[in-house]
Amino acid sequence: MSRTLNVQEVNCLKTGVKSILWSAAALLLLLSLAVPLFNALMLSLLMVPTVILYTTLSRRAFAVHMIVVYGLAFAILGYAALIVGVFFLVPSIVMGHYYRKQAPARKVVTAAILTLLAQLLLELVLFNTLLNVSLLQEMANLIRETANDVSSQGLLPAGWSSKSTEVFIQMLLHSIPMAFIMVSFLYAIITHAIVRPILRSYGMEVPGFQPAKEWMLPRVFVFYYLLVIIAEMAVSKEGNSFISVALLNLVPLMRLAFSIQAIGFFFFLADQRQWNKAVPLLLSALVLIFPPLSLIGVLDAGFPIRRAFKKP
Repeated sequence: MSRTLNVQEVNCLKTGVKSILWSAAALLLLLSLAVPLFNALMLSLLMVPTVILYTTLSRRAFAVHMIVVYGLAFAILGYAALIVGVFFLVPSIVMGHYYRKQAPARKVVTAAILTLLAQLLLELVLFNTLLNVSLLQEMANLIRETANDVSSQGLLPAGWSSKSTEVFIQMLLHSIPMAFIMVSFLYAIITHAIVRPILRSYGMEVPGFQPAKEWMLPRVFVFYYLLVIIAEMAVSKEGNSFISVALLNLVPLMRLAFSIQAIGFFFFLADQRQWNKAVPLLLSALVLIFPPLSLIGVLDAGFPIRRAFKKP
C-alpha cells in the first residue's frame, strides 16, 4: 500500500514539474514577441504549450497556470502580450478539448483552422467597429507610402505608375481571405505535428492523419473545380464584385487541394511499386513547386486510375 502511494506521489510530482516547464515555455514564447524577426518564428509555436497544458491538466489547474503566465507576460510587456496570448488561447482550448475526446486528427485540425479564421475575421470587424480603424485601409496606405518612397529613389520598374500600385493593392487586399486560411492552416498543422508525439509520449491516445497513400478527395470536387475554372474565365479579374474576389481566392485554394491529392497519388504509387521513400517526397516537392502538376490530382480524384496500379 505504501509503495503504491509512493509511486502515485512520484507520478504527480513529475506531472507537476512538466506542467510548470510547459507554463514557463508558454511565458517565454509570449516574451519572445518583443524580439524582432525572432517573433515571427515563435508565433507559430505559441499554441503548443497551451494545448499540452489544457489536454493534460484539469480545467481548474489549467486556469491557474494561464493566469500566472498571462499575468507575468502583462507585467513585463503590457497589453500586447495579453492580447496575443488570449487570441491563441481560444484555438488552443479547442484543440485540447478534441484531444481529450480522442477525436480524429482531421477533426482537431479543422476545428482549430475554423476557430483561428473566425478570430482573424472578428478582429477586422472589432477594429473597424470599436476603434474606427480599418486595418485593410491602413495596409493600403502603408503600401502607397512605401511605393512612393521607392519611386522617389528610382527603384521601381520602368512603366510603374500610381495605377499599377492601386491594382497591386487591390489584388493584395482581395487575397486576404486566402492568406487568412493559409495562416490558420499552417498554425493548426504545425501545432498538431508537435503536440501529437508529445501527448503520445505521455501515454495518451492521439489519432493521427490517414497515411498519405490513402488521401482522396470526393469526386464531386472535380465538378466544383471545373465550375470555378469556367467562372474565372468568364468574370473580369479587375472587378470588385463578390464573385471576382471569391474566385481570386477559390482558384489557388482548389489547386492546392488537388496538389495534395497528387501527393497522395504519388505515395500510393510508391507503396504499390515498392519505391524508395525518397521518391514520393521528391515528386511531392515538384508538385508544390510546379502548380500545373496539380492536374494529376484532378485526374486521380475524377477517375479510378489507382485501380490500374494496384497489385494483383
